[in-house]
Amino acid sequence: MTAIPTVSIDGVPDPLPEGLAVLDVREPVEWAHGHIEGAVHVPLMELPQRVADLPREQTLVVCKVGGRSAQAVAYLVEQGYDVVNLDGGMLEWEAAGRPMVSDTGQPPQVV
Repeated sequence: MTAIPTVSIDGVPDPLPEGLAVLDVREPVEWAHGHIEGAVHVPLMELPQRVADLPREQTLVVCKVGGRSAQAVAYLVEQGYDVVNLDGGMLEWEAAGRPMVSDTGQPPQVV
């Protein structure tokens, strides 16, 4: 079992630094309601087919609470990516008051 590199929200710089990419592995409906601006959206089930689309710089992987992103991080570590899982996921991001954007026309929220 590969150890999952994980960071708490307190360990994530605000604002995000240049050279840090964000990968969101939630489902499309979750993404539409609220996500991190500039994040790359690849639902977890599509990750093996779309791994070549991912940025090669250091990447923060997020989902709703951290379970799916931990699976994604384990997979990406095996593929040689420099990735870290956000502990608590988008719920922690939202709780910390970090900025989000929405595609729904409504204020962003984590669903």
